[in-house]
Amino acid sequence: MQAAPAATAVARRKPLYTHLYFQVITAIVIGVLLGYFYPHVAEQMKPFGDAFIKMIKMLIAPIIFCTVVHGIAGMEDLKRVGRVGLKALIYFEVVTTLALIVGLIVVNVLQPGAGMNVDPKAIDTKSIAIYTTKAGQQSTVEFLLNIIPATVVGAFAEGEILQVLFFAILFAFALFMLGERGKPVLNLIVSHALFGVVGIIMRVAPLGAFGAMAFTIGKYGLGSLVSLGHLMASFYITCLIFIFGVLGTIAWLMGFSIWKFIKYIKEELLIVLGTSSSESVLPRMIAKLENLGCKETVVGLVIPTGYSFNLDGTCIYLTMAAIFLAQATNTDLTLWHQLGIIAILLLTSKGAAGVTGSGFIVLAATLSSVGSIPVASIALILGVDRFMSEARALTNLVGNGVATIVVAKWENALDEARMRQVLEHETEAEAEAPEQAMPPPAPLVP
Repeated sequence: MQAAPAATAVARRKPLYTHLYFQVITAIVIGVLLGYFYPHVAEQMKPFGDAFIKMIKMLIAPIIFCTVVHGIAGMEDLKRVGRVGLKALIYFEVVTTLALIVGLIVVNVLQPGAGMNVDPKAIDTKSIAIYTTKAGQQSTVEFLLNIIPATVVGAFAEGEILQVLFFAILFAFALFMLGERGKPVLNLIVSHALFGVVGIIMRVAPLGAFGAMAFTIGKYGLGSLVSLGHLMASFYITCLIFIFGVLGTIAWLMGFSIWKFIKYIKEELLIVLGTSSSESVLPRMIAKLENLGCKETVVGLVIPTGYSFNLDGTCIYLTMAAIFLAQATNTDLTLWHQLGIIAILLLTSKGAAGVTGSGFIVLAATLSSVGSIPVASIALILGVDRFMSEARALTNLVGNGVATIVVAKWENALDEARMRQVLEHETEAEAEAPEQAMPPPAPLVP
């Protein structure tokens, strides 16, 4: 009993520069300075960020497959899998609806687009042609059909999360039905080695954050932040309101502090801040949530599904962007028109998940469906969209983490004593997951 405080004290005496979060913060600051003072040089740093994200993405599909198959096939009752999936989807729909409503309220109160008086006919639409073209190709039916991969190998090769999840569930059911004959195959499916690879890759996370941030500032410049600063400020404020208001309330009802949870995943948040991609920390989030006391099956199902169906930050962005463009182009929208936009976004926000530039594609598709807001007006926010992607990704990440804990508690698959212990007395070994081996979670109380 006396060893834990001593271990904590030793861990906390480690030099500050050895902590991943300090290294990432330093890299981000250096990237911003390079982008501001030497923009042409900074633009050449883009490959560092791209390489880091590609290295992480190459492991996402196999990690999800191993985690889901091992969790589901190892369960004694497959009915529980259906319950977990259903509860997760219900939670996703309720919380994303709240995100849309919060965005709608704030954008109407602050009115960031009021007074711009933009003439839609004078907007150059060449820069948005690729998004408007793809928007016409996206539909809910097509999205649902796309969940089924053309080939199993193709799903892994292209890194399609939902396709891999779909195949993993089918494969897990097949192993379960084989009974004892399937156990040898199940024993071979382990993800520990993959998490070891993630630990190796995370050593270059500061370099990836530096490259991505330097490129962003160098290419777009800080000047573009000023031109549409009101919209950006409104969006960041709304994300904070949602995280500490809505998610904070949910966390409080579930028995934990949203602030302590954010502190627990601070390194993942900093990596997302630098790379603008929540996928870059998906393997680490799986490990950290299991370490927090959430059962493997719940984590393996909720996190991957949430990356397509629980995009809280994206929902806030879409609502605020649509109403902002209406304000900027002096388009009158009644309350019923705005509620109609939310209803459309509840569908379209799911239809382009995982597509490059999905935020713009969904926005273009929504404006086309509404009809009253000029689609060409999305060119107004093209320049600052990149700067708002960080807030979207951060909000999405926190939202999916909270969702996993909530569903785990609903399923009695959460070790609450361990969760409180980790959040209250977090040790360096626990904070470094999955870079170092973490202690196994305590047995769940039946």
